[in-house]
Formats: sequence, C-alpha cells, structure tokens
Amino acid sequence: MEQKSEYIGILVTFLLAGGIATLIIILNALLGPKNKMNPVKAEPFECGIEPIGIVNGRMNVKFYLIAMLFILFDVEIVWFFPWAVILRKLGWTGIFEMFTFVFVLMLGYVYAWKKGALQWEK
Repeated sequence: MEQKSEYIGILVTFLLAGGIATLIIILNALLGPKNKMNPVKAEPFECGIEPIGIVNGRMNVKFYLIAMLFILFDVEIVWFFPWAVILRKLGWTGIFEMFTFVFVLMLGYVYAWKKGALQWEK
C-alpha cells in the first residue's frame, strides 16, 4: 500500500497541470478577442520590410545542425554553475566527476569537429 501512495502526488500534479491547461484553452476560446483576418494580418512577414516574394525553397540543414549543437553544448555547460556552488562539499570526488564530464563533453566537441559539423562550407 505504501508504494501506491508514493505516486499519488505525481498523479495529482499531472491532473492539476492538465486541468489548468484545459481551463486556459477554454477560457481563451470563450473570453478571448475574436479578431477577424485583415490583409495586414494575412501577410507572412511582420518585420516591417515589404516581402519580395514567397520563398518555396528549403532552408539549409546546416542552420538546424548548428542550432542543435549550440543548444546541446550550451545546456551541458550550464551544469558548471551548480558544480561550482557546491564544489567544497563534493571534494576530490566531485572534481574527478566534473573532469570526467568535461572530458566526455570535449569528446563530443572533437567528434562534431572531425565530422565537419562545425564547417559551413564543404
């Protein structure tokens, strides 16, 4: 019986999150503004520059690859801050673990570099 009661908190959290999301969507549909489309809103570009034409081509995959690599390494480097905050509590074990983490991170960086993922032109 104790094992089942541990999951009640998680279930309540999911139910509350789902209920709040559903409530927000319903309230938006009922109370939100009902603006009709006009020619200005129908334009695909909202940067203030007149569109020259509609681009039917695809974006280069390099844009996505560079963005994913940036997010990957950026998110990994965020772990340095909490590590630095509790460094004294961790001692030599924490230092060894962080150097192992940095080593694996550098292996990923070198791998991406060797594969040419960081080069724009090939």
